[in-house]
Amino acid sequence: MEELVNISESSPNIKKCSPGRLFLPSLIISSFAVMPPGILIGLLLIDIALTFNVSVGIAGQINTFSSIVAVIFALFMGVLSVRFKHKSLLIMGLLFVSISALGCSLASSFSFVLISYSLTGLATAMVMPMAFALIGEHLPLEKRANAVGWTTAGASLSYAIGAPVIGLIADSGGWRFAFLGFAMPIAIASLLLAFIALQFTSPKYQTSPSNATYFEGFKRILSSKSATACLAGNVLRMASFMAILLYGTSFFRERFLISTGSASIVLLGSALFYTLGSLISGRLANAFGSKLVVVLTALPAGLFTISFTYLPNFWLSLTLNYLGACFFGTAASASISLTLEQVPNFRGSMMSINSAAQSLGSTLGAAIGGLALDLYGYEVLGSILGAIGIFAAIIFFFLAIDPTRTPRLRLGA
Repeated sequence: MEELVNISESSPNIKKCSPGRLFLPSLIISSFAVMPPGILIGLLLIDIALTFNVSVGIAGQINTFSSIVAVIFALFMGVLSVRFKHKSLLIMGLLFVSISALGCSLASSFSFVLISYSLTGLATAMVMPMAFALIGEHLPLEKRANAVGWTTAGASLSYAIGAPVIGLIADSGGWRFAFLGFAMPIAIASLLLAFIALQFTSPKYQTSPSNATYFEGFKRILSSKSATACLAGNVLRMASFMAILLYGTSFFRERFLISTGSASIVLLGSALFYTLGSLISGRLANAFGSKLVVVLTALPAGLFTISFTYLPNFWLSLTLNYLGACFFGTAASASISLTLEQVPNFRGSMMSINSAAQSLGSTLGAAIGGLALDLYGYEVLGSILGAIGIFAAIIFFFLAIDPTRTPRLRLGA
């Protein structure tokens, strides 16, 4: 296969201009706007089930169906991103969030909610991958890791801010009003901001060749050992994080008998520490390289995941839980930065496939963790998912290559 050199970033004659001031804020708000529907479903699932007279288990299939749509469409996005502008796909994704929120708020039946909410799965597959691809195309190398960190933090901040706000809105107006009064306005505002900030931008760095076929990006990515290692590592990293994100709050409620209100504060703290980790990731990646940061944070994150489930003291266990969330946040941003540079000519395809990989990791982590919990308890859950996180660090260390730390940047390296 012909080897291409990333001329746009290695040549000193290329002028490296930054986009407008609203460019990065628009991506941060976009990542923020995709999350409220999922937060709302998690918090108000019982209320939705009561409205349509279905069981909570049946109502939970709203999220399952949306996740399946997200995985399938993320792979499809790997094809679309070769031929369509990434900014157009991102804006379309934000439009889907708005339509989804409106549809859910007006739904007259459970089936209508199921269909309307599935549009959030489409949006998830479009917005986040295209946001990271746009960072790679418009910002110089030295600014990308920091931008990825802020964009990742936008998503976690949505949990920290959205959860209490949605709870207050739902208490006064119900779950429909939470969709209509929070999720939809945030999506519309992000849509308008993205349209204003991105409409006159043009890629300044590596983009897909004009003569590229629809599936060429897939071929380049799958033929790269380093790119596939990043994808595999991200599957395992996300699976490991489910111990904290999905099962952590339940652990503290059952093990230490804390109230629901206290549990929500625990969740808020995890979101804030994850955000902190995301924000410091950029500085660390610029100083030491994304690969090294991933390895040195995913490894202790796995160890903290194992440890916090064994400690009999609430505050010690909570401390390790928060440290795990912080290190997972750093590892997440660093791994995305590393993945973004693997096949520069096909960043849209790379990030779309990575989105599918992360969704797969979340599904595997939820399934494996749930099985371990039912059969053996939280200690075994933490041990298995924590070990998976350690294995992710090993994959990144031995198989992934950081192209930004080599003398000559090559596509498909």
